[in-house]
Amino acid sequence: MAGAASAAIGLTLLLPDAIRLGPIWVLPAIEFLLLVAMMATDQSNMTRKSSVVRRVAICLVGVLVLGSLVSTGFLIDELISGGSITNEPGPLLATGMSTWAGNGLAFALLYWELDGNGPAGRSRSLNPYPDFAFPQHTTPRLAPPHWRPRFLDYLYVSITNSIAFSPTDTMPLVPWSKLAMSFQSMISFAIVGLVIARAVNVFD
Repeated sequence: MAGAASAAIGLTLLLPDAIRLGPIWVLPAIEFLLLVAMMATDQSNMTRKSSVVRRVAICLVGVLVLGSLVSTGFLIDELISGGSITNEPGPLLATGMSTWAGNGLAFALLYWELDGNGPAGRSRSLNPYPDFAFPQHTTPRLAPPHWRPRFLDYLYVSITNSIAFSPTDTMPLVPWSKLAMSFQSMISFAIVGLVIARAVNVFD
């Protein structure tokens, strides 16, 4: 999680001014607070994670997702209107990749924090019905007893959903996870499709 949040901060700093939400320091400051909030508890014992900390984490994840979506909207507007960053293939592809990766990290953190009442809830098995069906859930013999997904599992779900534009080996089971994955797929499709189309046009 710490690595993902740090990467999100770095990606935000790489975005051009044309698609950045507010001054250059705003989103990195919020993402830094996200990192602090998620590391504010003893990660070796997630059962100690308080409800207050989780609410703060959810709030900050929501802000991170919102910032990523706003940057995506600005990028799409630049691509449609032919903004300055879309005139050179190098900056265009770099911006598109940074925006796509930022969305992937933001949604991975969202899945991690909401699935099964969050990391603390999953560690205490508060919700017997998961929001995502991982292969280890559907085929228990593939995993040790009491297996629970880690952050890298949610990052994998987010990346594959962004590339395939649909679930791969992990299925969303509840309305919020289905809507989130659908929304992420549509966003990724718009970024990849428009960036590639514009890049081909610029190369020509």
